[in-house]
Amino acid sequence: MTAAQNSNTTETLMIVEDEALVATVLRDELQDAGYKVLNLTDRNAEALEVARAEKPNLALVNIRLAGRDDGIKLSEHLKALGIPVLLISGQVSRASSAKTVAIASMPKPYDAAEMVLAVAHLLARLNGDGSLPRPAQLEVFDEGGFDLAPAA
Repeated sequence: MTAAQNSNTTETLMIVEDEALVATVLRDELQDAGYKVLNLTDRNAEALEVARAEKPNLALVNIRLAGRDDGIKLSEHLKALGIPVLLISGQVSRASSAKTVAIASMPKPYDAAEMVLAVAHLLARLNGDGSLPRPAQLEVFDEGGFDLAPAA
């Protein structure tokens, strides 16, 4: 049983990804782990509308989105709304440079099970629990503007 399934409350996630198959597989894995996943989107405007209405606990955002939309710009807006962001991208250096607008990054390609562990780790840390191990591929940022330190 995963950390999400052990929880008494369902954490809500938002996935913003321009590759439909990748988004669908990720959504299914996260739902199987017990998370509520909002409607998938691949555009900044739609993602912001969903974020404002639903207030997800965590947004998983690809850097390159549909059209000319940019996940880092979206992350700036999500941070302003108080929504932490996990950046997902094959552009590792660009993701690392976004430390002020995201709480972590995960490089593509990633294993779906590893992503579920990364989400569980980040949500636990956001809730003051530092006991879950950090997946090897997950880069956690300190400057994201959210307290990721485990409870004292």
